[in-house]
Amino acid sequence: MWCIEVKVYGIKNCDSVKKARNWLDSHDIEYAFIDFKKTPPSADEILRWCNALGVNAVLNRRGTTWKKLSEREQVSADSNAGAIAIMMAHPSAIKRPIIETGSDYLIGFDEAAYHAHFSK
Repeated sequence: MWCIEVKVYGIKNCDSVKKARNWLDSHDIEYAFIDFKKTPPSADEILRWCNALGVNAVLNRRGTTWKKLSEREQVSADSNAGAIAIMMAHPSAIKRPIIETGSDYLIGFDEAAYHAHFSK
């Protein structure tokens, strides 16, 4: 049984978040789900994720939110401060889900990575 507190950050209707939550549920791993729509992430959380995973991993440049940003906003994401500002203003520009287990992190849904991480 997994003993460290697990937090799953994302958007309820996101397909990757649904897959991750289904995987966790099917492996009897308890977690707290934090919905970006109801509880947007703080600057400290975004900074923590960027420090642990890298800004380029956390900022989703392939999603609809990114594509709707102006060219000026997209260019501003070339700096860490600009990328964090975009994620603060548009939490749906964050790649999902982000899973925190203590000081370890997973991002996106990768079944093999989940198996490796949660079998420790």
